[in-house]
Amino acid sequence: MNEFWENVFINTAARYSVVILCTIVFLAVFELVTKYKNWDEIKNGNLAVAMATGGKIFGIATIFRYSIEHNDTLLTSIAWGTIGFILLLIGYFIFEFLTPAMRIDEEIGKGNKAVGLISMIISIGLSFIIGASIV
Repeated sequence: MNEFWENVFINTAARYSVVILCTIVFLAVFELVTKYKNWDEIKNGNLAVAMATGGKIFGIATIFRYSIEHNDTLLTSIAWGTIGFILLLIGYFIFEFLTPAMRIDEEIGKGNKAVGLISMIISIGLSFIIGASIV
């Protein structure tokens, strides 16, 4: 059985599948904490939501990239990916807290592309910081 998991194709398929599943779960969590419905807004052409969501997807993928690179086992990679996601989520709340003059969720939901862009850049930037911290 050990040979099975050591096969590079099996290992890659397993990590790929787990990251896809985790990404779906993590995006569902983001959907719960935002005031707008991501996929409805994207379907309706809201570019601000698309940029913010794209940043979250890129951020999650980047965190998992570092997690996979620095960990031998699938479970350890999942654990670090989950910790990284929680930190990314905290970063989202800090962004909302540090901008009391405007409601980030409302602005993105209304289609404010500037806020969507900065949200995307924050998610991407934080993912590199979080990823670099993973051991």
